[in-house]
Amino acid sequence: MSSTTRRYVRHAALGAASLGLCLLAVPSFAGRESTSDDGSLGGSPVQQGPESVVLTGIVRDFNERSVAGGHTDFEQVPSAGFGHYMGNVATRLDADGKPVFTGAGFKVNSQWRDAQGNYIHPSQYDASLGDQAGSYGSACAGGIASQDSFRQWYRDVPGVNTSRELGITLVRDANTGTYVFDDRNDPEFQNKGGFFPINNELFGNSANGNKNFHFTYELDTEFQYNEGEGQTFTFRGDDDVWVYVNGQLVIDIGGVHGATTQTVHLDRMGLTDGEVYPLTFFFAERHRTESNFRIETTLRLRTAALPNSMALYD
Repeated sequence: MSSTTRRYVRHAALGAASLGLCLLAVPSFAGRESTSDDGSLGGSPVQQGPESVVLTGIVRDFNERSVAGGHTDFEQVPSAGFGHYMGNVATRLDADGKPVFTGAGFKVNSQWRDAQGNYIHPSQYDASLGDQAGSYGSACAGGIASQDSFRQWYRDVPGVNTSRELGITLVRDANTGTYVFDDRNDPEFQNKGGFFPINNELFGNSANGNKNFHFTYELDTEFQYNEGEGQTFTFRGDDDVWVYVNGQLVIDIGGVHGATTQTVHLDRMGLTDGEVYPLTFFFAERHRTESNFRIETTLRLRTAALPNSMALYD
């Protein structure tokens, strides 16, 4: 199946999900795809994959709220204070494949954990597997003003944001077989003091500083699910991060906070063996003074299609 066809079916699935319908996986038609070293999907053991994988998405730059024309959500302090919040976005993507702000979130007192101690989304919690339940604190929208303000985070809005393409390289760890992007080790970022991809670009650096702290980043990827292989995707960073697999929320690290981690276990999702699924990733950096970004995964991800952006036509 071509990437264009996959993108059409994927967004049809997301649109159907937003209407409460059940149109799910993209079929692979030929069972499991064969392993190759060209970055294509396939292969059961991740160790057989390429040495690195480049994922390309869209980064959008914003001015902070104190600047004329700045965005109200950037450098905003949540009413319940800085911290990790969950539940402020819907569990399904909308018809455009974007997250939807609900404002129905809570500050997290303690995260849910699997039996190995990894932080997980509550939807992954299974007491029979030895998982430990977490707990919520105060109800709070996590420093997001409204549904309208949030819609601008991952859409091009002239005068509000400006965008360009941005690629990141996940490198295969020879010891674990996982693919890792870590701003602390990446050649492009390790000397920048964090994940700062647009210093001196787009709207320029944040006031009184040499870094650009206020931006979002969106990736639209896909992978083949191989049942029973223990496939995982882990993110560690700040600020907000939401990850959706097949349009379903599986990582929720909302709010303005320090580096925070969650892991998704694909075997817990009821996916169909050998089929290709979308993984969409949404990141926001909203506050000085740090920006941390680390992905570690056993999935053979590839860019499905670039998210819609005016940067594609520049």
